[in-house]
Amino acid sequence: MQDILFDFISKYIILTDEEKRALIALDLFHSLKKGTILLKEGQKLDCNYFVLKGCIRKYYIIDGEEKTTAFYTEMEAFTPPCAVSKTHAEYYLSSIEDTLLVISNAHMEEEVNNKFPKFEIMCRKLSEELLAKERIDFDEFKTSSPEQRYLNLLQKRPDLIQRVPQHQLASYLGIKPQSLSRLRARVLQKK
Repeated sequence: MQDILFDFISKYIILTDEEKRALIALDLFHSLKKGTILLKEGQKLDCNYFVLKGCIRKYYIIDGEEKTTAFYTEMEAFTPPCAVSKTHAEYYLSSIEDTLLVISNAHMEEEVNNKFPKFEIMCRKLSEELLAKERIDFDEFKTSSPEQRYLNLLQKRPDLIQRVPQHQLASYLGIKPQSLSRLRARVLQKK
């Protein structure tokens, strides 16, 4: 599992053996069983996540109904906004599959960045990429119809179709499960 992380990091910086040992010593790797809740509404946390294997879902509960807003899968990093703002979470994070995560916190990152400044450069580049991706995803969602959203999902994240329960996918697309079934049928007819 550490090799997966090191391969990802190598897209941004080259690690020395000393830097690799320093990362391993931080005890970053954590396994979660399917259904584990990482964060509940109202909790505080100071964690950053990187998914090595599996899938994490971000959702809100509004009027008793779950509203899915994100899925994080392999090689995706995310920092819950409440970790940055030091506020209580307004949402939930849970694993929808057995998941292997790298979990760090601000203290760990500060320690590594002070000892190895190039990590800060990598984190900045990664943050810029994530921000740009989230902005594009948000704009596409706001400007597209449910059918276009589904087609975008098929094109950009086809793995989610098989991995995620239909009611969660429908929520993510902003529609009801029955509408997703009809939409799928319509898309299949057009092929």
